[in-house]
Amino acid sequence: MSTDLLPPVAPEVLAEAVENLTARLRKKLDAAIEACASEAVAGPDGSVTVRFGEDAVVTLRPGPSGVVTAADEAVCGCLLAPRCLHRAAVLGAAPLADPEQLAPAGPTADAEPDPAHAGARPASGVAVGAGPQAPAVHGPTTPGVTTPRTSAGAPPPTAPEPPTAAQLRASAALWEAGAVALAAGVAAGGAVVQAELLRAAHSARLAGLPRGEAAALRVVRGLRAARERSAAQRLGALTEAFRELLHVAGLTAAGAGGPALTGSGRRAYEAGGSLRVHGLCREPVLSATGYGGVVTHLVGADGSRHSVSDVRPGGLARARGAGSASVALGGAVLDHAGLARGGLRVVGATVSADGRLGAGRGVKATPLPGIAWTDEPAAALFARPAAEAVAGLLADPEGEPELLGCDVRVVGGAGEHLLVRELSADGTVRADAPVLRLRPAHPHPELPHTANLRRLAGCPGLAIRVLGRPDPDRAATLGALAVGPVPGARYTLRLPEEWLGRADLGYDRLQGSHLPDGTPELPEGEHGSLAGSVGGDADPLAESPLWRVRRLLETGVAGGRRAVAEAARGPEPLGLRGPLRRSGFGAAADLATALAVEADRRPRDAFGRLTEASADRYAWAWLASATHLGAAERSLVAASWS
Repeated sequence: MSTDLLPPVAPEVLAEAVENLTARLRKKLDAAIEACASEAVAGPDGSVTVRFGEDAVVTLRPGPSGVVTAADEAVCGCLLAPRCLHRAAVLGAAPLADPEQLAPAGPTADAEPDPAHAGARPASGVAVGAGPQAPAVHGPTTPGVTTPRTSAGAPPPTAPEPPTAAQLRASAALWEAGAVALAAGVAAGGAVVQAELLRAAHSARLAGLPRGEAAALRVVRGLRAARERSAAQRLGALTEAFRELLHVAGLTAAGAGGPALTGSGRRAYEAGGSLRVHGLCREPVLSATGYGGVVTHLVGADGSRHSVSDVRPGGLARARGAGSASVALGGAVLDHAGLARGGLRVVGATVSADGRLGAGRGVKATPLPGIAWTDEPAAALFARPAAEAVAGLLADPEGEPELLGCDVRVVGGAGEHLLVRELSADGTVRADAPVLRLRPAHPHPELPHTANLRRLAGCPGLAIRVLGRPDPDRAATLGALAVGPVPGARYTLRLPEEWLGRADLGYDRLQGSHLPDGTPELPEGEHGSLAGSVGGDADPLAESPLWRVRRLLETGVAGGRRAVAEAARGPEPLGLRGPLRRSGFGAAADLATALAVEADRRPRDAFGRLTEASADRYAWAWLASATHLGAAERSLVAASWS
């Protein structure tokens, strides 16, 4: 059997068990964790036992929540217990508990947990301040502070509160643990290094830094998956997790914190008065942590964006069934399918910072007739050119891009992607219009996204109106959520009247009867453009030499500081610096060179003996290069839309 039988363990329990080990036992911990993976046996009382030889048996007895949250819930029968290798190995083999599975660390009035987006987009929090300072390197060592977005006419945000002593200590501990883990890399990032990250994550949780806690837990899970060679683990995802951890910990500890960096582990709601909202589309939610459900996107009478979420444990089955589940909001007699094509009048509404509508006791909701995408306020989503809208949506590197609408003409298919060109206001395609890629928002084969896009790809020349979310990591790519007919176009979709002019790609299935008959009547000059675009336009992101910087950063994550130093001693620096400078990426070349130099730095003491190089300076150099790379790639993505 596998470690699937082991219950989740609170991070602080594992961190304490590793800290209690002697130096000799810590060296054996990683091997012991691998050895105990096939020895777990479930008991009839909910306990799990793992046997080590004849004399040592470790027993885990999780509490009512199913999580091992206290030291006395993990016991061993050997003479060295609880400071024994057996107990620490079993705890290290068990999965980590999510923050949502643990009791709140502080008061959370008028809030509810957000399991699908924990730590991803903070809504409120307390700022923290000064801490470790960055050394001077070539270029900026820390990125600029991004303030939370506010609606037009809203008062400017107030100055962040000064940090508490606990927050200063927690943010400094997060930075130190993250820097050591980065210097070690996957190759040396075993259980001991992970335990320090978990201890720092627990301190961050107690100090009210949920975003830092979530970032540290993502790094630990990524290190575990990489060391286990899990098929689901991507080195790029672990690199981004390290960047997020160091970015959050470094800025908050250096005094540049604020609500956006502090984060919010529980979604806070405030009174929103009376609202009239209309449905736009439904989006399935399927997370890697086993949650599933649906988010219905709404637009207010003033054009503000809102959403109603129903996300719970249940995975794929929950995501598929939630699309037609009842809406739990103020007694409204609607399901999510009806809300996506209908509306609500909400009295006593509670609204989170990102527009999520809450279901408090005083909330009352009554159904409203739906509106077509051609009616205001929904029509405003499709009024701006895509390039102009994307530039605004990608301007905030901290926030997740909002929904974008545009009218396009189908070019063809490329794998799972649908290639399209944007239509101008007069219904024609510009000669220099770039080829856009519509990708499945959720590529799971049990969801209809991919099948719907493939059906559309078989109808070149089709004019469609699409609503989706720009992909900030890919050139000219839109995660399509819903499609509809283009007003006034002859060769366009023919959807059932009850669908109100749109099809939710994650729930509705397009049929042959929804496509027009015959061949498209294209305006003069579009036939050649349509036929020559099946392969797509050149990708400025893929053709740029920035991949060399990303490879260097990922080399550091995989092999640690030593791997970057080895690359610096070979021909890598010359092969890195020249192409970057010739392409105009001088700052990227300088920052990557500074990283390679710092990785290979071997300081000596007053007697000429080699001493341990500082992980702090190396982490700042790595973070500076990673931050600049992210900004450069984001700029190229925005430019690919025009």
